[in-house]
Amino acid sequence: MKLQNKVAIITGAGSGIGKSTALIFAKEGAKVVVANRREDKGQNTVDEIKKQGGEAMFIKTDVSNWDDVSNMVERVVQSYGEVDILVNNAGVLRMGPLTEVNEDDWNYVLNINLKGVFYTMKKIIPLMIKQGKGKIINIASIAGLVGFEQIGPYCASKGGVIALTREAALEYAKNKININCIAPGVIRTEMTGMLEDEQTNSYYRLQTPYPRLGEGEDIGYAALYLASDESDFMTGQVMVVDGGWTIK
Repeated sequence: MKLQNKVAIITGAGSGIGKSTALIFAKEGAKVVVANRREDKGQNTVDEIKKQGGEAMFIKTDVSNWDDVSNMVERVVQSYGEVDILVNNAGVLRMGPLTEVNEDDWNYVLNINLKGVFYTMKKIIPLMIKQGKGKIINIASIAGLVGFEQIGPYCASKGGVIALTREAALEYAKNKININCIAPGVIRTEMTGMLEDEQTNSYYRLQTPYPRLGEGEDIGYAALYLASDESDFMTGQVMVVDGGWTIK
């Protein structure tokens, strides 16, 4: 098992990419901490992991709230003594023309998608420095690399995640902390409910050279590589998993 006895915190693991990643990590031997705002969703992920014989715990966490993040990390340390892996996956989306985006929507998206990444890294990196090693995987998006209409705050937040990943990777490489990010393409999740519309689904499939859209497991297995010892010499990189969208 690639993650045997490793302690992995995954934010937003109640559904979508986060849940798929949590299930894969657990199968590979990790002790998974599901940090999620919705208790029902988060507990469901924990229950599924336990049914397959894995170990997991749920901690209700709003990553945009510093006290929540601090409490979550402290509880993990109390339970397991360390944090080997952090996957910053929690994210939200608001759609609409940029000129119609209000300040509340802007702050909501940036606070969770970008400030949440900052908060968790700020809290966990000192622990990893003491441990002498650690893996951080930030889930960005190809929307941080190329333009998408109608999702300005989301694009800004994911571009920020990519830039913050590179900065932190450079700053803490000397501490043997590997900090990378994944830029998913169009992935079937609760967030991409618009894919239920046949016309929208067809459009995105036409934009993706590979003959299908992405699934949560596609990102989960990429995260597994970045969390494992196999990626020890890789840091500050953006792993694009998009079925070829950005190569056109």
